[in-house]
Amino acid sequence: MSDPRISFLVGGVQKGGTTALASFIAAHPDIALPRQKEAHLFDDAAFDPSWSVADIDARYAMHFDAEHARLFGDATPIYILHPVLVRRIAAYNPGMKWILILRHPVERALSHYHMERARGREYLPFWLALACESRRLRAYGDDCSRDSPLSRHSYRLRGDYARQLDVLYGFFPHDQVLVLRNAELSHAPGAVMARVWEFLGVDPPAGDESHPRVFEGHYRRLRRGGLRWRFYEWLFRRELAAQVERYGLHWSAAAD
Repeated sequence: MSDPRISFLVGGVQKGGTTALASFIAAHPDIALPRQKEAHLFDDAAFDPSWSVADIDARYAMHFDAEHARLFGDATPIYILHPVLVRRIAAYNPGMKWILILRHPVERALSHYHMERARGREYLPFWLALACESRRLRAYGDDCSRDSPLSRHSYRLRGDYARQLDVLYGFFPHDQVLVLRNAELSHAPGAVMARVWEFLGVDPPAGDESHPRVFEGHYRRLRRGGLRWRFYEWLFRRELAAQVERYGLHWSAAAD
């Protein structure tokens, strides 16, 4: 039996910088990502747990233009969100390498919220959307379809990194997971990409790497330390505390 076609994932998190990271990775001549960045194979409503590795590879093949790359990956950020998806990926390729790029949970949630507003799929003010989230998601805990409330309105849930890492490390060893931060990619992209190339086991691309700004949402940011910022950090206090206690993820202004 041949090895699985997909050997690494940019598996999260949504609005964490996955588009920029995927664009930098895709520029490497030995690496191929789906032409639309996100294949959404493991969260597809038609996914069948009985599919073999060959079945999954055949479905992945239609997402690629390159046929002879050294490494094939996928950059679908919802994969980290749900334990069922992580379990499916582990069954497909226990040796899968995961790259995660994290962002302060409040800033990630605000960016996600404004994306849904721009798409016409959110009408509540930000504070109320956060307050109502658990009720909105209650009946959709296992619905990973693109139109489900779990996909659209999981502002706090997607920022609960400790919970997601707990699940991921239950299926994959730590040395198959590379955790990055959004601010690091923004401020020192060359250093971050050097870590990515080493993690993937490829040489850096020849010549000077270009790391342009890829996407920035046009919405009003929260002022760090301001009254509204402190209120939203208070709302996220349990998630933030768990990230520090279990994974040493501090989100001070200097660290993130």
